[in-house]
Amino acid sequence: MAVDKEKLKQAIRLFLEAIGEDPDREGLKETPERVARMWEEFDRQRSFDFKLFEEFGDYNEMVLVKDINIYSLCEHHLLPFFGKAHIAYIPNGIVCGLSKLVRTVRAFALRPQVQERLTNQIADFLMEQLKPKGVAVVLEMEHLCMSMRGVMSPGHITTTSALRGIFLSDLRTREEFLKLIGKSNQ
Repeated sequence: MAVDKEKLKQAIRLFLEAIGEDPDREGLKETPERVARMWEEFDRQRSFDFKLFEEFGDYNEMVLVKDINIYSLCEHHLLPFFGKAHIAYIPNGIVCGLSKLVRTVRAFALRPQVQERLTNQIADFLMEQLKPKGVAVVLEMEHLCMSMRGVMSPGHITTTSALRGIFLSDLRTREEFLKLIGKSNQ
């Protein structure tokens, strides 16, 4: 679904008025346009070509991209949550370009979200696209809805994980992943 730029600009203007701001003052008069352009940019990043490579079909060890910077918006308060994503998969005859793992994270994160759903969406998408032996996704995020409102306690990290296939059924594979991302007790 495409962003309705005009409706969004009207909504941001109304929002600014509703919180007691003057949307025509110098610092805010361009804000509705800026916000609309930002959401158009987010919308463009949600679709991408998930390029697969079969010529590396004999590679059957873990592929891991860790410390992927990730930003999203809490769907309950529209405040950011941000942190790191760690993604691994074990190929089953097909690999993808490494940038596609980063693009997958971005595609699902650039919309109002909850971290738990985001974690599952990434894992499920990779299972569907790659048909690997398994996928592991760990997200470590700080939520501004907890840091700057509510309990007002910054610095807390919420960790979620989604394990599929061999990462769920084989303890050694899971431990290898956790060790590689620095989360294992070993």
